[in-house]
Amino acid sequence: MAGRTVRRQARGLKRMAEILDAAEQVIAEVGYPEMTTNEVAARAGMSPGSLYQFFRNKEEILDGLVTRYTEDRQEFWAARLAAVTPDVPLDVLVGELVDESVRFKSRSPAYWSLLYGTATGDRLAEAAGRLHDDIARHVAAMLRRRSPCLSEERALLTGSMALATVKAVMPMITSAPAERGAELVDELKLMLVRYLG
Repeated sequence: MAGRTVRRQARGLKRMAEILDAAEQVIAEVGYPEMTTNEVAARAGMSPGSLYQFFRNKEEILDGLVTRYTEDRQEFWAARLAAVTPDVPLDVLVGELVDESVRFKSRSPAYWSLLYGTATGDRLAEAAGRLHDDIARHVAAMLRRRSPCLSEERALLTGSMALATVKAVMPMITSAPAERGAELVDELKLMLVRYLG
């Protein structure tokens, strides 16, 4: 009996993940305001009635995506930045972190429009702010490991500014043609190395 319950729960979690994947694709194509649960259900290969067993409306789908994004990014950056040792050259470190941000944007096209866009309101702005603050604290801790004489306050300010710079430039990178996008990535890396150096 317990084994059957675990399998049912695993299937339910898998189905929820498929719905969120489908919602992300729809949002990337038409935007959150235009997304409908019927479109999401069709993209996920299920009936709207089946979708409603997991998410009652598009706001619940949005909440699921925000939770997924914030938990994933918090876990990723906490682990990634905690693993950075002081002997890694700054230009290599910055290059790896910027490249990861660009890769994530490509893999999760709805992420930036949801967490940093304007169409989804204050709830998402708050989630984005919490995520920004959490990652900035991890960046600050990494900076202090590299430069122990750096005060906590200065490290947090520097981390927040670096993160805000990436956030501001990312839409330029992702909306540009490939060659121009690569130039912007290089410029962002140069800017961050000079700022953090």
